[in-house]
Amino acid sequence: MKTFQEMSRQELEEQRSKLTAAFEEIRAEGLKLDMSRGKPAPEQLDTAMPLMDVLNSESVLQTESGVDCRNYGIMDGIPEVKRLMADMLDTKPENVIVDGNASLSLMFDAVSHSVTHGVCGSTPWCKLDKVKFLCPAPGYDRHFKVTEYFGIEMITIPMTENGPDMDLVEKYVKEDASVKGIWCVPKYSNPQGYTYSDETVRRFAALEPAAEDFRIYWDNAYCIHDLYEDKSDELLEIFTECEKAGHPDLVFEFASTSKISFAGAGISAVASSARNLDWFKKVMTVQTIGPDKVNQLRHARYFKNKEGLKAQMMKNSALIRPKFELVLGMLKEELDGLGIGRWTNPVGGYFISFDAMEGCAKAIVAKCKEGGMVLTGAGATYPYGVDPKDSNIRIAPSYPSLAEMKEATKLFILCVKLVSIEKLLEGAE
Repeated sequence: MKTFQEMSRQELEEQRSKLTAAFEEIRAEGLKLDMSRGKPAPEQLDTAMPLMDVLNSESVLQTESGVDCRNYGIMDGIPEVKRLMADMLDTKPENVIVDGNASLSLMFDAVSHSVTHGVCGSTPWCKLDKVKFLCPAPGYDRHFKVTEYFGIEMITIPMTENGPDMDLVEKYVKEDASVKGIWCVPKYSNPQGYTYSDETVRRFAALEPAAEDFRIYWDNAYCIHDLYEDKSDELLEIFTECEKAGHPDLVFEFASTSKISFAGAGISAVASSARNLDWFKKVMTVQTIGPDKVNQLRHARYFKNKEGLKAQMMKNSALIRPKFELVLGMLKEELDGLGIGRWTNPVGGYFISFDAMEGCAKAIVAKCKEGGMVLTGAGATYPYGVDPKDSNIRIAPSYPSLAEMKEATKLFILCVKLVSIEKLLEGAE
């Protein structure tokens, strides 16, 4: 099989003619597919519906400690739900604060309060000349939007299969006191699906920051989001490693049930050291009188423990896994060996990362939209929305049905081939 780069101009033009005809056929079908976000499918949300039956008007809505969940109070989470989230994160309940449905809100608050009031008594970032964040990329676009919103300078750190380039991370953190944090999705990273190696986790725990208020924003969003029961990635637990290294305050760890129970009505948590959590609580006493404790109680009584959460995830995985396998199978069958794209093969998480030929991602995304499919914007996986190679595209297979996913992947492959041919013919002129 020839790569596209090995084809003659005539061969490329013949391919373009065939592919254009196939594209027009698909466009005529009037597809309307939205794959811009990693949303759970309705069928996936249906698997969590029994959660709604745990409580009713006859239920005792008191915590195990006797607090009435219908009333004010307990701003950091009821005891049983703190135990549940701690179990999910392999830490202790006293290390956890449980809040509303979105862990992103906790991350935003952490950055916001650092800007206005400083971290644990340090100088507020708004009073500093320069504040920087390290951003492993490709990465989660909403992380980057948070730091961009506050005018924080973002520094791109290349991702590897073992996690961020730790040589660069260590250099920046050790030498530059204006570097105050780093965004991390340590298990099944968004979008590549990589899990940080044990060595990477230990190197994070051993960091010697120039800034006393430097923190690792450890967004463990996919900590139990395995696609397979018999094969999954294992992530070394960060807090234990930080304690071994003598750096107990180094990490804020975030997680939620957004892709376990209901995306808009789950619960979220931040885990950290006693000192860091005291800082969080000081802010929370001003910010809130308490989260939705009835929802927390519902989650605690339904899931009970980590095994309950994992059992729910296997129900979800049974729906998501065929979509991943379909996409990966079609990419392999249609694009493998052509020299116009490479992709990751994750065993968990929510995304597949596709790298097109340099300079093609925006054109591929635009072509897909022309054909009736909306993808995450090209460049979104990089700080400021700028992919220096214009090559990375995030594929989110979770929301469409299996039949829709087949049509979407067919369209995506056509667009990759067409745009790649145009690029090569342009370069041959």
